[in-house]
Amino acid sequence: MKKKFAKKSRTEKSWKDRIFDISVYGIAILMMVMIIYPLWFIVIASFSNPADIANGNVWFWPKEWKLDGYIELLKQEMIWRGYLNTIIYTIVGTFIALVVNIPAGYVLSRQDLFGRKLISTFYIIPMFIGGGLIPTYLVVKNFGLLDTFWVLVLPFSVSAFNIIIAKTFFKNSIPESLWEAAQIDGCGTIRYFLTMVLPLSKAILAVIGLWTAVGIWNSWFDAMIYISNESLQPLQLILRRILIANESLLGTASGDLASELRRLSEMMKYAAIVVSTLPIMCLYPFLQKYFNQGVMVGSIKE
Repeated sequence: MKKKFAKKSRTEKSWKDRIFDISVYGIAILMMVMIIYPLWFIVIASFSNPADIANGNVWFWPKEWKLDGYIELLKQEMIWRGYLNTIIYTIVGTFIALVVNIPAGYVLSRQDLFGRKLISTFYIIPMFIGGGLIPTYLVVKNFGLLDTFWVLVLPFSVSAFNIIIAKTFFKNSIPESLWEAAQIDGCGTIRYFLTMVLPLSKAILAVIGLWTAVGIWNSWFDAMIYISNESLQPLQLILRRILIANESLLGTASGDLASELRRLSEMMKYAAIVVSTLPIMCLYPFLQKYFNQGVMVGSIKE
């Protein structure tokens, strides 16, 4: 019976519906190829001879597998220091961002907060009018944060976008009647937030935590501006230094040595991209559902 019903439903589709379905699948497949192929090409290019890439002989699979780029890159001792620094920055920065942004979003979601709309407007203005690089640099310098560990985790921990997303989540997901019931049982504001609101807010904690962690992991511009101490530099900045040093060495060489250095330099560029993004790419399939939840939270506005 079910098979007959399903068969009947399929036959009821008009040719316009079928053209629409084919168009949607075609566009989806085209977009998937446009997103996946550049990532795949970087991976196979990191294992290929640069001459084969320059001649257009590598499209979907390396003609000859080579690990020279990875070997030369991972031989650099400073890269392991960069990995450690980036992991510490990501963990500490994400924790601070959650501690700052989640309570702020919850407070702004409370209907009994005096001046709630005015304070919300105060948070929204910096999203459209930024202070600029030079004023921000002077503020960071006056606070004595230049060339310190905290310069990459403290000044940029507050995000108006994350606060508004958290505020929208609390407003739509935590009913006021829950707070009224807690008050009747003698529960205070802080205890209510820690023991009742936070356990019900795992989705927004995961979303903001992941957004912040990915942002800190991929960030290199802030480190380039505010950190000159090599022992404090994150992975992305150290990879950049290695590639620049290799290019400088290439400029002083000649003959066969210059040709070999040029080959290694090209392979190291692709290997550096893979090494810096591999941890996030490995985690993404397991964390994709939380990113999807974040899109849904952000799509609901007041």
